[in-house]
Formats: sequence, C-alpha cells, structure tokens
Amino acid sequence: MSRFDEPLTKALDPKTAKLLHGVLGLETVGDLLRHYPRRYAERGELTSLDMLEVDEHVTVVGEVTRAMRKPMRNRGGTWLEVEVVDGTGKRIYLSFFGKGSHVAESRLKPGRRGMFAGKVGAFGNRATPRWQLTHPEFELFDEGGASAEEFSTAPVPIYPAGKDLTPWAIRRAIGIVLDTLGPLDDPLSADLRARHHLEGLGEALVAIHRPKDLGEVQRARERLKFDEAFVLQAVLLQRRQAAVAWPAKPRPRRAGGMLDDFDGRLPFSLTEGQAAVGEEVAADLGLAHPMHRLLQGEVGAGKTVVALRAMLQVADAGGQAVLLAPTEVLAQQHHRSISAMLGDLATGGMFGGTAVALLTGSMGAAARRSALLDAASGNAGIVVGTHALLQEHVQFADLGLVVVDEQHRFGVEQRDALREKAGGGRPHVLVMTATPIPRTVAMTVFGDLEVSTLSQLPSGRAPITTHVVPAAEKPHYLERTWERVREEVALGRQAYIVCPRIGDLEGDEGDLQADDEERRPPLAVLDVAEMLAGGPLHGLRVEVLHGKLPPEEKDAIMRSFTRGEVDVLVATTVIEVGVDVPNSSVMIIMDADRFGVSQLHQLRGRVGRGGLPGLCLLVSEFPEGTPARARLDAVASTLDGFELSRVDLEQRREGDVLGAAQSGKKSSLKLLQLLRDEDVIETARAEAAALLERDPELTSHDGLRAEIDRLLADEKAGYLEKT
Repeated sequence: MSRFDEPLTKALDPKTAKLLHGVLGLETVGDLLRHYPRRYAERGELTSLDMLEVDEHVTVVGEVTRAMRKPMRNRGGTWLEVEVVDGTGKRIYLSFFGKGSHVAESRLKPGRRGMFAGKVGAFGNRATPRWQLTHPEFELFDEGGASAEEFSTAPVPIYPAGKDLTPWAIRRAIGIVLDTLGPLDDPLSADLRARHHLEGLGEALVAIHRPKDLGEVQRARERLKFDEAFVLQAVLLQRRQAAVAWPAKPRPRRAGGMLDDFDGRLPFSLTEGQAAVGEEVAADLGLAHPMHRLLQGEVGAGKTVVALRAMLQVADAGGQAVLLAPTEVLAQQHHRSISAMLGDLATGGMFGGTAVALLTGSMGAAARRSALLDAASGNAGIVVGTHALLQEHVQFADLGLVVVDEQHRFGVEQRDALREKAGGGRPHVLVMTATPIPRTVAMTVFGDLEVSTLSQLPSGRAPITTHVVPAAEKPHYLERTWERVREEVALGRQAYIVCPRIGDLEGDEGDLQADDEERRPPLAVLDVAEMLAGGPLHGLRVEVLHGKLPPEEKDAIMRSFTRGEVDVLVATTVIEVGVDVPNSSVMIIMDADRFGVSQLHQLRGRVGRGGLPGLCLLVSEFPEGTPARARLDAVASTLDGFELSRVDLEQRREGDVLGAAQSGKKSSLKLLQLLRDEDVIETARAEAAALLERDPELTSHDGLRAEIDRLLADEKAGYLEKT
C-alpha cells in the first residue's frame, strides 16, 4: 500500500520516478497526487488554436482526418503529414520524418482519436498560420490508454507536462499510486466537512484524477482548494500564537518626551490615517509581547513619519530602534530625512533628544567605529542601516524596535539575525511596504501579522500624469519626450530617467519581465546617459546613479541632485523607494515593459512630491495588443496602487506572489487563487482559528498536524517565515 509520504522511487519504476522528479520536481506520492490536471478533454475537443504560441509545449485532442506522404525538398525520400481536426473544423498538422514516419503512418489512420503532445511550430501566412507539431508524442484512445468508450463518456485529464514527459505518462503514474494508495488521515474533520458540504480527501483525489463527469471535478476542486487555504491559515495562526507567547519589554508612550516635542514641531498635520495607525502602533508597543505589524501604504502616504514616531516612543522609553533599508542609497536618504525632521532632537546630549546613527557596509573605518560605539553604548536611540546591521559584531544596548523598510527585499534569516540582537525578550517589529497588497494576499502571505493600511495621501501631493510612449510605432513621440525634459528643466525642475541595467548584462537591478527572450538587451544607464548628454539633452547637467558605484559617490550624487545641482539623473531602480526630491517633476522609464506593474508604480512615486505636477512617461517598443503593452496601459490608466496590485497578481503565478518563484521553489498553492477565492480563504481562516482555540497543539487532529509538518519540513515553506 502506498503512503502519502512514500518516495516515488519506491512506488513507481525508477525511470518514471526520475522523470517526474527531473521535469516536475515531484518526490513523493503526495506530490504526484497533488499534481492536478490543467484541464480536461472531452469528445471532439481540440486545444484552442487561437491560444497557441510558437515553441510552446502543448497537448491537443482530436481526430485524424488525413495522412499523406510528401516528397522531401532538395533530397530524396518522403515525409508524413497528418491532419488532426476537432468538431469545429480547426486543424493542426503533425509532421513525421525518417523511420518514425512509417511507424506513425501505420497507427494514425483517418478516424482515429487521441492526444498529441509536442512543441508548436508555425508555417505559412503570419496572419493565419498553419500550426504544426513535429514528431509529437501521441496516445490513441483505443491503444491501451483512455479507451474510445471512456473518452466518449468521461473527461480525460490533461496534465502539465514537459520535455520527455507526456500527460498520459503522468496519468498512468497517478493511476498506479491511486490503485495502491492506503487509508488517508484527512486534515479536515468530519464535522467541518459536513458544515461546508465537502467530500473526503481520498474521494476528492480519485474524482479529480478519474472523474466520471465535470461535476465531480468541480466538487473535488472545492474540497482540495479548501485544504490549501485551511492548512496555510493554520500554520500562520500558529505562528501568531507563538509570537504572542514570546516576552517583550513594554515601551509605552511617555508624556513630555521626544515624541511630544516632535509632534509639536511638525510643520503639517498628520492625516487621519497616520493618526489612526499611529495609535495602533503605540498601543502595540506598550504590550508585554512583541508587536508584529505590517504597515502598507500608497507611495508617498507618509509611512516614514509613522515609523519615526514609533521609534521616538521606544527611545523615550529608554530603548533603541533600528531602521533596516535594502540599499545604501535608501539608508542614506532615510538618515538624512530623519535627521532633518528631528532637527536639534537628533543631536542628543544634555539638551535631550537622541543621536541618529548610520551604519552601512562601505563606510570608512572611523565613521564605522563611531556608529558601532553609538549603537553598543545606547547613545544612538535610532540606528539606520543596511545589511551591515546584521553582522555578528554589531551590538545594541537595548534594542526595542526593528523597522524593516520594503520588507520583500529581505530574507527570513536576515530578519531573524537582527531580531536576536535584542537580548532579553524580543523586539517589536514593524515591516513597511509601499507595494499595496490585496486583502486576500495579506491574509495568506502575511496572515501572522496585524495589517495597517495608509491609503490617504498627505496634502500637498500633486497628481501624476502617466502616458505610454510607443517608441517603435511613433518615433517622434520619443523625440517629444526629450523636449518635455528640457522644458521642465527650463522651468527650474529636475528629471529622472530610469533604465533596466547599468552597462553590462550582469548589472540588472530591476524586477525584469521576460516577454521575449530574443529581444535586444535592455537599455543601460551608461549608454543612455552618454547618448542623451551628447544629443537630445546636450548642455544639461546629466549624472549617473546605480548600485555598483562606491557608497560615497552614490551619496554625493544624491546630495547634488537634492540640492538642484543636477538637472537629469539617469539611474537604475536604485531610486525606486525612499528617494525624496521635491523639485523632481518628470520621470522617463526606458524599456518600461521590462519592469513589473508594482515596480512601475513605485518608480513614478518619486515625482510629484513637492506640490509640482508630476509627469511619468513609459517608453516601450511593444505594440498595442501585446501583454507587455497591456501592463503599461494599466499603469497609465490609474494611480490606485491597490487596483494595480490586483492587475499585477492576475498576471503572475500564485507561487510568485508567495515568493516561491524568486527562491526557486514550488508553491504549495495548486488550486487556490488569491484574488478569486477570497470567500474560501476567509472561511478557512475562521475555521482554523476556532480549531486552534479549542486545540492549540492539534493533539486530536493527526491529519492536519501531518499536513502542517509536511509543509514546514519542506524548504518551500520558507516564505511562511514572516515573524
């Protein structure tokens, strides 16, 4: 009898097990049974030819209508062309050469039905191509696979496959383990299944792989989708329980302290959102267990002010606060802006206040020693830095709060390393992101964190107008782009020009998209800056900024740009977050199609920050009607980051959203769709919370505990570590 955790090398023949692991990464019987069909073929169905793309691996289902031999051009011999058609008259052609053509000819007779898998090619007119598969693998329904009778009465599962691994080979392997599968511990209790009209796990697995009709498929999907949501929410809620159990030193607000002084000096009023979130954070800091809060907000919504007020509250209570930034440019920017906002409060000493230290990896020896001493002695109540803060020799006198800016840039181990520096108890943690997160993603990816949202922009933020510049279709639009830059500079304003890479193919700094691998290399900062300085922007003060410059040079360039001594800054995405130059009014993003939706939204947030109307121009060579152009049109159509985050999510795999793709691991979500299944996620979360309240250790729920152990034991569960 097969078990869920049994290696495929024991359950299947070695060759099949090796293929399943090598092509699909499947290791156990459970992995294989959770490799669900992509779709189901029914009688007369052919994969939509409107959706085919050249070089795509596809499986088509249909009937052979014609097989004929054709002479080889420029050499002797013949080849076999087979026409396959569906019930609507759509056709695809199969090509066979050499000895294989004679074997295919003996089997592919008109009237025979089956599945055909291979890489798509096209020939003929580009507008109306003739699609073809060269030497495809195939299975006929009356040759030992799905029978003609089975095909006529039941859907045939079509599995995601790959090179050397056909959908029917996967179906046969699944059939073997289904036939030998032993009893399963169901992670959902009988009463929970009854409440939500869900079938048992074993029943659902059989139905999704061997359905009698599509109704069975739908019921199976509902059950298995609930499993994914329920197990994930149980893990996250357990983590929240564990976090509450850790001790933390309370840091309540102190009347008459630096925070009160700072609030009295603010030259503007806090927005309602800033005030409300500030109260939530202040209350959390006063508790005897660590705060774990995610602060999300639109670009420019004032997250830094909220974070600074929290840091001052901790400093007032005798503790220290750390602000961890992903880049040196951003760390330096935060240090400057915090010091400026605090004024003489940042000097410390006998006049009150607290020192604000900066620690980055490339600082000079003297400055570094001074920063380390300020952190270790407690003289610096606020320490701003990069990954350098995580090194073993960096010590703090009394670390009370960790603020992580742009949390998605940091890994689990990095956050843990800083958290462990708190000594007795754990520090409070506030993670910030300017990439708005749909509610379902927040529940799923950050389900162990309390979530606060800033959606209201402070007064004085000017609107940003965004347009797509179709450089290939209308070159004169690109010429006009450079004229607009000159016009803004003539008015005393400044411009950003963003490129995907620095100057060599290994210098990419962006979240690049790969819409066409055969395209020219992405535009580079060094090349574009040279071209503009000697051409359309001749005579303007053009500077270059990218992540590989020495830290002191990066800092000097940003300071010059902030002082207005640079007209145009040509940069990589190193300026994506945190950079605040109120006089900048225009941003040009070259090869904009190579960036993700959320990243484009982040980038354009660098302009329109000082009361000046902002202009963002997205330059692309992609024509209308392409997916890449659709992304850019979506960005141009709205300034609503939450709406754009949904667009971004719709165009990416669930695994990407969870961070699994970036780490090279598989996502545990196979059926659950975070945007479409909000009701499932909410219900599963409520059920998991109720269960854990009754049985925190899951002592009476062996099936669920086993599923959680399986998820946590696997390296792909790393993205769950958000505490």
